[in-house]
Amino acid sequence: MTEVLQQGRPADRLADDSVAWLTTVSADGQPQSSPVWFFWDGASLWLRSQSQAGKVRNIEGNSRVAIHLADDGRGGDIVTIEGQASFEDAPAELFDAYVAKYDEAIRTALGTTAEQLAADYPRTIRITPNRTRAW
Repeated sequence: MTEVLQQGRPADRLADDSVAWLTTVSADGQPQSSPVWFFWDGASLWLRSQSQAGKVRNIEGNSRVAIHLADDGRGGDIVTIEGQASFEDAPAELFDAYVAKYDEAIRTALGTTAEQLAADYPRTIRITPNRTRAW
């Protein structure tokens, strides 16, 4: 299901974009979209979250999610992914890659360290795509 994401502009965007929009659904059926940092490993998206975040509660109740990257401002350069979210312990090399991608933002925007980020955002979410679209 990820072939469309393996090359060209979709692959570049998944490697380079810093923010994606994750949509989860609450117990009462209300969609919730949240901006998230992410790392794409070529097969799955990996995110970190605070334990008490609404998206965590929503995923615990319904693991089906959607995630998309912003368009180019003219309705093009679209990347959307629908899939299953799960809570997993990410391999150390994935956390290292995530930190490398966001190192400057971790230090400047959050004013913290990678170690503190791991403590403050202890839930690792893996999104396994089952439907992808890009144009």
